Amino acid sequence: MNSIAFLNPLLATVAAYLVGSLSFAVIVSRVMGLNDPRTYGSKNPGATNVLRSGSKAAAIVTLLLDAVKGWVPVVLVKWFGKPYGLEEGTLALVGLAAFLGHLYPVFFRFVGGKGVATALGVIVGVSGWLGLAVFAAWLVVAYLFRFSSLASLSAAVAAPVFYVLGDGVGWYKDNSVALALVVMSALLIWRHSENIGRLLKGTESKLGKKK
Repeated sequence: MNSIAFLNPLLATVAAYLVGSLSFAVIVSRVMGLNDPRTYGSKNPGATNVLRSGSKAAAIVTLLLDAVKGWVPVVLVKWFGKPYGLEEGTLALVGLAAFLGHLYPVFFRFVGGKGVATALGVIVGVSGWLGLAVFAAWLVVAYLFRFSSLASLSAAVAAPVFYVLGDGVGWYKDNSVALALVVMSALLIWRHSENIGRLLKGTESKLGKKK
């Protein structure tokens, strides 16, 4: 029984990482006959860089699929995990694993994107209200300043703060989930270190502008 209790969370975490490792920016670009997003613009395999290809449809599909791959592992554990011993701790692990899969995808030589859409998918899986609040923070900053990177950094900081402050408002606060959100936030900020440098220098590209 103890081995099963350990094995189920482990298998769920590994499966979540493998799902997260599907780099949809590359996959969608190949299917739609576009250049590999790792060869132009910021060279980041994510929806924002796919947008620089000139195909809004490809960027939207990439964004949605990257979000879904973060959402699916979390909601599967949330909805069906308890009979298999998968509690909040596993929920936090699979969310973090899917996010790490996007950052370091095993199917793409561990070269992945920055994880914004996947992180949002994980957050929506934790709570739709939390996801809505974080997305609203991203949208407001993006609208006001037209910098996707600045909006993403703001949302990254907001996510764990909103989660902790929202205890009893729209979601149940769990320490393992809070820790996973803090780790994801820190990794998102670290992955945007070059963007932070360009923002400080005034050379960061704005939304909708091709590099």
